[in-house]
Amino acid sequence: HVQLVESGGGSVQAGGSLRLSCAASGYSYRTYCMAWFRQAPGKEREGVATIASNGGTSYVDSVKGRFTISKDNSKNTLFLQMNSLKAEDTAMYYCATRRYCTSISPAAFGNWGQGTQVTVS
Repeated sequence: HVQLVESGGGSVQAGGSLRLSCAASGYSYRTYCMAWFRQAPGKEREGVATIASNGGTSYVDSVKGRFTISKDNSKNTLFLQMNSLKAEDTAMYYCATRRYCTSISPAAFGNWGQGTQVTVS
């Protein structure tokens, strides 16, 4: 079965950086769309970035130029490099997967990790 395990969250000051990781197993990782989502307290879960099987990427406007999504196919691992962090980036961050990157709606993704907390102060 699909298993996604996030790590790398923590507390950081505004302007700092963090790198999140998501270890994937149990499916054809290389052929699937991978995505990062986040959910702040009292807010809906939102898509942050996606990376398609061919390496194509997309980002929500609020993180463009600051966050970079990437993956290491040899290690079945997804990354999110987060630079110039802001207080509004504070949230639980989740990785998720689906076959194609045709939707960034959380409802379109059926496989999720447990999340990793990012706090920016």
